[in-house]
Amino acid sequence: MASQTQGIQQLLQAEKRAAEKVAEARKREPRIPGKARRLKQAKEEAQAEIEQYRLEREREFQHKQQAALGSQGNLSAEVEAQTRKKLQAMQGGQARGKDRVLRQLLTHVWDVQPQLHLNYRLAV
Repeated sequence: MASQTQGIQQLLQAEKRAAEKVAEARKREPRIPGKARRLKQAKEEAQAEIEQYRLEREREFQHKQQAALGSQGNLSAEVEAQTRKKLQAMQGGQARGKDRVLRQLLTHVWDVQPQLHLNYRLAV
């Protein structure tokens, strides 16, 4: 009978130690009830869906921005080409007219015709 009582005591102590260990484990990592776990899972899924939607919108925005900037880039290149063409035409016209203008200027400078001014009075 003493051995039976001793066995029961050991069993009770083992159960007590197991209950302490289980309580300690529960303190470290609290058990999430089923409803809370489902809510947490639904929240994670919603976050993933939101992130995916945001990435899709970002890609669409980048695509539209690239298309808009691409067309502006083409317009810019076209305007630059036209500007270069006009500058070359102006410079060509200036080079052609330069000789003529220089000849006219030199003609006026070299063609000196001495004249008395209208207000000049001869001092006698």
